[in-house]
Formats: sequence, C-alpha cells, structure tokens
Amino acid sequence: MLDGCLEDLESRIDPEVEERLLSEWQDFTYDRFSGDVFSPGRNAQAPPMVDWPEVRVNPALEDYDLMALQQFRTCSESLEAGDGSLLCVRCNYGTGILPSLFGVRMFVMDDALDTLPTNHPLDDIDKIRAVIDNGVPDLSNGLGAKVFEMGRRFMAIRARYPKVERYVHVYHPDLQGPIDVVELLWGSGFLLALYETPDLVKALLDVVTETYIAFMREWQQIVPPQNGWAVHWSLMHKGTVMLRNDSVMNISPAMFDEFVYPYDQRILDELGGGANHFCGRGDHYIARMSEMRGLYAINMSQPEYNDMEIIFRNTVDKGIKIVGLPRPAAEEALRAGRRLHGNAHCS
Repeated sequence: MLDGCLEDLESRIDPEVEERLLSEWQDFTYDRFSGDVFSPGRNAQAPPMVDWPEVRVNPALEDYDLMALQQFRTCSESLEAGDGSLLCVRCNYGTGILPSLFGVRMFVMDDALDTLPTNHPLDDIDKIRAVIDNGVPDLSNGLGAKVFEMGRRFMAIRARYPKVERYVHVYHPDLQGPIDVVELLWGSGFLLALYETPDLVKALLDVVTETYIAFMREWQQIVPPQNGWAVHWSLMHKGTVMLRNDSVMNISPAMFDEFVYPYDQRILDELGGGANHFCGRGDHYIARMSEMRGLYAINMSQPEYNDMEIIFRNTVDKGIKIVGLPRPAAEEALRAGRRLHGNAHCS
C-alpha cells in the first residue's frame, strides 16, 4: 500500500510547478517579494490516482510504514488542492518527544480522539532534582530512538523517488522550546516554582536547552539542514529551528527575560537561527523576542488575542516575517491602511 501511494505521489509532482513555488517562497524569505501579503499557490491541481487511506494517530505511533503513509498523505492533499503549501513530512510523535528522554510516562489519547499524545509530568521535586543532576540524557531514551529511526526511514523513502527527494522536505520533530519542556516535565506547579524556586527552574532549563541542542545535532546527522533555510508546517523560514513557546502566554515580560530569552537565544545561536511559534497572547513580550539574534520569523495561531499593531511593530516593521498569519488578521490590517512591507504570509 505504501509503495503504491508513493508511486502515485511521485507521478503527480510537476517539477515546473514545484520549482516555481519553491522560488516564490525563497523570494519571500530573502526579501525579494515586492507585494504586501505573500499568498502563493500552485495554480494547478493534481488529484490522486489511487485511494490514499486515512491513517489515525495512534496506529501511526506504533508502525513506521503507517507513519510514513499518514505524513505523505498530507503532500498528496496539497497537490490535490493546488495550494501554496510546500510539501513536507515529520516524525509525528507529539509534544512529549523531549520530555520522554527524561523518563516520564507517556499519555496516549483515546483512539476516538485521533489526537497526538503528551506526557504525564514528574510532579515530584526530588525527580526534578534527579533530572538536573543526571544532565543530558541518552538521546535514544523514550521516543528518541523511534524519532531517529523514522527520520532514517523518511530519508530512505525519499532516496527511492527523485521528485519526492527534491520537493518533499523532512522537517524537524516537535521539540517544543525549553520553557514548554520544563512545564511538561514539572506540571502546572512550575508557575509557582518560577517564584518559589527560580534557581531550580533555571537549572532544569539549562539541562533541557543542552538536550535540545544535542538532539537537534543528532537529528541533523540524519536529515541534513538546508542551506540557510528550513520548511516547517509547509512554511519556509530562514535558519534551522522552529521553537514553540505556548507556555509563555502565562508569564510576564520580566519573566520572559529571565526564564525564556537566554535559553531560546542559546538555541538560536548554536543552531543557526530560526523561527518562533506561539499560541494565545504574545504582544506582552514580542518586543523582547524581536531583539533575539537569529530570529527571522514568527508563527502565531490566534491574532484575535493580541494587539496586532504591537505585533506588527515588532515583526514586519523590523524585517521579521510572520508566516502562516490567519488571513482575517492581514485583511483587517490592510483595510486600516496598515502596511505589512511584504513580510507577512497568508495561506
């Protein structure tokens, strides 16, 4: 089944269409786009010629071929829709990848929910201290070995299909960001710990940050980075990493400076820069985030919770791209006469 679907995908990829789309994304990424809002499309639809089965999350977690089928199906759907999404796949094991290296128990959702798993927190200060004392864990612990093996399988599959190899990108797994991983390890009590035991939180952040960097370096041995740019969620950005800071909506700008900025900056410095994703509100810390070296783009999912003028002043006005901006937010800005300087992408 997998081979038949991959042969179908290979046959439907039009190099002329994909090269044009790739070139348009690179123009946007490297400041050669002359419009106001970047919104590319293939302008050609290529429907499947075989039946691509729908693969649910839980079976894919346990079967490499099903994981591949699930992920390459998203590429098939982009070709069928003729949209402007770059073709890409990932090792789709959820937010618990990095926490799992430290020995937490995973929490797999009921199959009916068809939702990615997460992890149980340690919820024990002695276990937190043990994680800190033990330092960077074996990267094959927990989900680590599965992620690396799936990465190798993606690369082996791509090597068999020349057009898939050229146009389907393997993007890095969901490692969250240091502060998010601390929350996943610690549990919701980490918010109190920011006040009560800040030095302990920072010690854990140090270990998590070093683990993130080590894991990414191992990953890049399997999936070498592109030449200065990356694809994530079908979106292109400069650099190599997409940090995720969903936890940061809950903390103050001063706490951002103390518990987020230094650790994210270390990752951007070590790995050649990248982008940052956040859900919820980010306008209270975006000014400081925008000052990070090597921050080339942001991705935000809920502009309605933000003062977008503050966001725009600290992103598009400074040459930092917004990728995957929900279209209503861009249209509202344009109606108000707000220029986006060619630095905003909408699907």
